[in-house]
Amino acid sequence: MPLRSGKSQDAVKSNIKKLVHEYEHEGTIGNSKPASKKKAVKQAVAISLKKAGKSRSQKKTTSH
Repeated sequence: MPLRSGKSQDAVKSNIKKLVHEYEHEGTIGNSKPASKKKAVKQAVAISLKKAGKSRSQKKTTSH
C-alpha cells in the first residue's frame, strides 16, 4: 500500500498508522521484520519521516 506524500503532520501520521497496521496483519514493515510492536512503531516513524523529508527532533540537554 503506497504511503502519502507530503510534509504535513497529517501525512506523517497517516503513514505511521498504515505501516503499524501492516505490521499487525503481516508481521513485516516493508522488508524488515521487527521483533516487537514497539520496534515496529519506531521503524514506522523513521520511514514516515524519511518519506516526508524530515528528521526526528532531538531533546536538548542542559549541562549544570
